[in-house]
Amino acid sequence: MNIQIFGVKKCFDTQKAERYFKERKIKYQYVDLTKYGLSKGEFKSVKASVGLKDLINTKSKEYKVLNMQRLGTGSVAEEILFKNPKLYKSPIVRNGKQATVGYKPDVWVDWE
Repeated sequence: MNIQIFGVKKCFDTQKAERYFKERKIKYQYVDLTKYGLSKGEFKSVKASVGLKDLINTKSKEYKVLNMQRLGTGSVAEEILFKNPKLYKSPIVRNGKQATVGYKPDVWVDWE
């Protein structure tokens, strides 16, 4: 099992996700979305697992500033999301090709 948590340290759900894996003594790798974002491969894998719509944080300031609601979920929206990591919902938790967005312990329990 190779767990990766992509998130923002200030995000409460990211903190809860880290706590979930720490309490169960499951090793994970934390990646700060604001510093590193997702690589192209990670982005494609997560998008294939959860869908582009679920990756976008519609409540973020950047969503409104970039006028994302007018772009929908096409390739332009995908490119903007990839270049602006503050638009991601967090945490994004990956286990190989499986991924979740948000705090989803009911899904993670099946990964143990």
